[in-house]
Amino acid sequence: MDRGTRTLIVVAVAVATASAASASVYRAVRRIPVREVEVAHTHVVVAARPLALGSRITASDLKLVGWPSTSPLEGAFTRVDEAAGRGVIMAVAANEPITDAKLAPRDAGAGLSPTIPAGMRAISVKVNEVIGVAGFVVPGTHVDVVATVRRTNDAVSRVLVSNVQVLTAGTRYDQERAKDAKPIPSTVVTLVVSPEQAERIALASSEGQLTLMLRNPLDVAETETAGTSLTRLVDERLGHAATTPTPAVPKRAPAPKVVEAPPAAPVAAPVYRIEAIRAGKRTEETLKW
Repeated sequence: MDRGTRTLIVVAVAVATASAASASVYRAVRRIPVREVEVAHTHVVVAARPLALGSRITASDLKLVGWPSTSPLEGAFTRVDEAAGRGVIMAVAANEPITDAKLAPRDAGAGLSPTIPAGMRAISVKVNEVIGVAGFVVPGTHVDVVATVRRTNDAVSRVLVSNVQVLTAGTRYDQERAKDAKPIPSTVVTLVVSPEQAERIALASSEGQLTLMLRNPLDVAETETAGTSLTRLVDERLGHAATTPTPAVPKRAPAPKVVEAPPAAPVAAPVYRIEAIRAGKRTEETLKW
């Protein structure tokens, strides 16, 4: 038997042995019973359906699901009656856990009022499709409020308040529509502002026109501008600074020329004749003055 034949026989025996061993191990593993390890869990309250901003929760809107006890959820409820009857201040998706931070206090009721943070106020401004940024001003977005006020022979435009949150848009205030990018035509937009900002907006809306500027939600810097006026805008467009017109100075009439009169002819001195009588003798003398 040559060397090549012996090598082939050794390889064949090795493959057959390995196949038999693998089959034996596979059958042994399959005979091992499956052991189910029970994970310790608790129950938490989740939303059975999407809950809109401002709605009042009922027992049918909630359900209990198992939650791992090793990862407790802060602020979660373990009973349905703990969350029922309270208002929603943050939109909740279906099967999302209900926490205390997403609900209004039990005695605060439902609707728009519980969604206003402490110390803030809600003020509504009238807008149209242009002022409302073509309908993209939706609940949850942030805007700057620009006021344009007309004065005598001029107009001034300036940012009143910046980075204010839109609470509602139109007559509906469900925040679900804010998650998509579809425009929502609105006639009234409600903003969350401080009392001082509300005073400025109320005054500007009565004396001029308001415009909303949509902001990037990641841009939280205050908008600081000096404002602009119609006069300044036109002057900058023409490429020169505003100047005050100089009043015209009336021209003076030329002074009349003085014509020197020719020298007058000398006047002859008057001549007086005096007749004198001295010692009976009569004489006549001439006197010039």
